[in-house]
Amino acid sequence: MIIDCHVHISAFTHGHGHMSERLLKSLAFRFMRMRLGIWGTDESTERTIETRLVQTIDQTREIDAAVVLAFDAVYDRDGRPDPSRTHIHVTNDYVTEVVARHPGKMLLGCSVNPYRKDAVAELERCVKAGAVLMKWLPVTQAFNPADDRCIPLYDAMAHHKLPLLCHTGYEQALPILDIATADPTLLELPLERGVTVIAAHCATRSLPWQRDYLPKFVRLAHEYEHFYGDTAALNFPTRWYAYTSLLNDQTVRNKLVHGSDWPILPVPSPRRVGFFESFRLMHEPNWMRRDVLIKRKMGFDDAYWHRAAKILRIAEKSEPPGKP
Repeated sequence: MIIDCHVHISAFTHGHGHMSERLLKSLAFRFMRMRLGIWGTDESTERTIETRLVQTIDQTREIDAAVVLAFDAVYDRDGRPDPSRTHIHVTNDYVTEVVARHPGKMLLGCSVNPYRKDAVAELERCVKAGAVLMKWLPVTQAFNPADDRCIPLYDAMAHHKLPLLCHTGYEQALPILDIATADPTLLELPLERGVTVIAAHCATRSLPWQRDYLPKFVRLAHEYEHFYGDTAALNFPTRWYAYTSLLNDQTVRNKLVHGSDWPILPVPSPRRVGFFESFRLMHEPNWMRRDVLIKRKMGFDDAYWHRAAKILRIAEKSEPPGKP
């Protein structure tokens, strides 16, 4: 199977999730909501987003399924929820419900803040619900992946062979609470505890003047067998620079995993695919599919497209699900 391992969904209502006013008013979210034609914050809006995501996956004939990501809240050092610092929250229960309504098209990516008191119990509950990976964004969820308090959760993840998809590098779409946790070397602790780690965005920077953690990602890719990086958002112009390091090093290239970061806008690099091809690809209205087509044009090999299914231990089918 060909899996997109990095797809987002939004939630606004009680039991489903929350977005802060600061986030809703941000330029990035205003642009995405305008692009999707979605403005409300009620259950009807959630259903519209779900429908739009289903249509997007169906129309991306090149993939078989997408991992839809939950997003846990911020917790304080005593393990209690911290609503005042939580700018985005998409509950595991809500994503589980959405995924269950679309079997075969969606997979559950759970999210458990390691500082919460019931972290291991919540992980166990998500595994039983069918979670295929754990999603973290430490710079926004306000915890340090190298903190010893994460160890019980790492040991549980290693036991269940549940991979960790962890944001690395800079973040522009969401408020940053602790930029120090952008460093991919903080993920050496879970690697040493036996967890398979996928470094989201390959630790790239968002803007040219930000610190670039890409060299550290490259080093870790060489040093740890079970350390990978997803290509989510790498087709955004400020992250194009990373392709030279990622594609010219065969060891690193063998560690790349497909992810789109939908609904983030993908833009083809004219230098890599040609000016006229870039112009043609920009006319593809489905951003998830456009991201796939750009990467196909760039020459990503067959192993790349199937690597996510292998890492997530999704059994290959004798007859992969087709799409009309």
